[in-house]
Amino acid sequence: MRQNLAIAFICLVVLSGASMALTACNTVEGAGKDVSKAGSEISGEAREHK
Repeated sequence: MRQNLAIAFICLVVLSGASMALTACNTVEGAGKDVSKAGSEISGEAREHK
């Protein structure tokens, strides 16, 4: 009984970690795109007011 509980807990931890890792990848990618777009707009404004 105790071994089954330990296996279930380990599976829960592994699945939780995998889901957080996958979510973080999407979040970081989206944040990178946002920062890149903001940088491009700032560069464009700087060129206009040069």
